[in-house]
Amino acid sequence: MSLFPADNGENDLFLSRTDPENPFGTHAAYSFELEGKVWPTVEHYFQAMKFTDENRQEKIRTATTPARAGKLGRKRHKSLRPDWKKVRETVMTRAVYTRCRTYPDLAQALLETGDQKIVENSNYDYFWGCGRDRRGHNGYGKVLMNVRAKLRQEQAEASEQ
Repeated sequence: MSLFPADNGENDLFLSRTDPENPFGTHAAYSFELEGKVWPTVEHYFQAMKFTDENRQEKIRTATTPARAGKLGRKRHKSLRPDWKKVRETVMTRAVYTRCRTYPDLAQALLETGDQKIVENSNYDYFWGCGRDRRGHNGYGKVLMNVRAKLRQEQAEASEQ
């Protein structure tokens, strides 16, 4: 059984996580504090967390743009942290959630997507995106939908009190 009903995708919300104009994207200019540091974007945090070396993390955190942070995160002179494949979705979720808690208007906008399926529309990324054939994992879309569910749960618990 599919998590989402099979349809033509008309009701789905397609986005690019690298679009700096999309407030839900990782390149959107919403800074937040996490791990005792201010991160300019989700992309900066995500790329820095690929590594355990604090100097490397700081170089990525202070990159002038999210695209530069991404490029630095892809340069693997030193290897990725050994558990990266296990923790990457948790790292991304933590950053997106923290950003939403920092910016209530962003959290509200995510809540207002209702029950729409959110799809990271990447032809080339089959893990974070849907891939060219729409059969990709859609990891980033799932992160957004999971954060939305958590925000909705918190909103319901707050109204019960």
